[in-house]
Amino acid sequence: MHVGLIIYGSIDTLSGGYLYDRMLMRALERAGHRVSILATPWRSYPQHLTDNWRTGWRRDLFTASVDLWLQDELNHPSLFWLNRTLRRRHRAPIVSLVHHLRSGEEHSPVMLPLYRYVERIYLASVDACLVNSNSTLAAVRTLESTPRPFHIAFPAADHLPAPLEMGADAIAARALLGDRLRILFVGNLIPRKGLHCLLDALARVEGAWELSVVGQFDLGNRYTHTIQRQVNALGLGAHVRFLGRVDDNALVAHYRSHHLLAVPSYEGFGIVYLEAQRFGLPVIALTAGAAREVVFDGQTGVLVPPGDVHALTAALQRFVHDRDLLLGMGLAARLRYTLHPGWTQSMAGAVAWLETIAAR
Repeated sequence: MHVGLIIYGSIDTLSGGYLYDRMLMRALERAGHRVSILATPWRSYPQHLTDNWRTGWRRDLFTASVDLWLQDELNHPSLFWLNRTLRRRHRAPIVSLVHHLRSGEEHSPVMLPLYRYVERIYLASVDACLVNSNSTLAAVRTLESTPRPFHIAFPAADHLPAPLEMGADAIAARALLGDRLRILFVGNLIPRKGLHCLLDALARVEGAWELSVVGQFDLGNRYTHTIQRQVNALGLGAHVRFLGRVDDNALVAHYRSHHLLAVPSYEGFGIVYLEAQRFGLPVIALTAGAAREVVFDGQTGVLVPPGDVHALTAALQRFVHDRDLLLGMGLAARLRYTLHPGWTQSMAGAVAWLETIAAR
């Protein structure tokens, strides 16, 4: 089977969604299938919409010798109208790979109706959907007029190098020793990840803490400047470290040395939450999105409503002063990880399902 994978930018982009795409591509190749990547550059949403009528892009798709189209749903603005013609001109079925919907995020009231409209048309143009969580599937169903065949393949966290897993003794020693709570944020510096909310909450926390921010950021980006000004205005400069993008070995070291992961972000799944639990870290996440499928509220972490700085502050405050709570949730988090399927199992199921779609 020859699969045409449509993405924006590079398959090596640092994000959970692109990691998922890479893992699926490797699983397809291990199963003996060929994967060709058709990528278009990142541009603005209006510019992506014009791709539907761009001659070269249309020609590339119409003439591609593939047996199955696998389209990252992130590319929906470039395909929402074009897919109608593609289905008539090309025999290969179209599968949308949905990590999360753009219309499920917080956006301007002016733009949100446009995003819903375009995504609704796009989802009607595909033959099936491969999704990463039950929450993502539910979001897709709200926009579908006719339900499409689907398969849920959960992400995993066993891609990180971990020759020495965190045992109960190590988790206990980390939780009970040390004079300050070491908090980790892992995510690119974009508004959806919620770092600004985390900083507002931390400014209200009483007690000793420090925050390490791991993730790619652009010094020329407006949001990066907003975060830097916020840190200065709140007087948090001595407590916050910006570490930038790190490799997998360094990321593992950070998971092992910190007490808590706090990423108040809307996620279609949240691979970072599972990664943290692998190393016995409780997680603070949102009640929105799919975090509740990864983090068990009150057992392996705390879920707070989106934008609720007071609830986020209260959650952080509990961990600052209650190391027994930190230990108990850390041990439960590690157990939660061990019960989750690995990439090999999850992607094997996805490949088998894609084979059936192509055979139809």
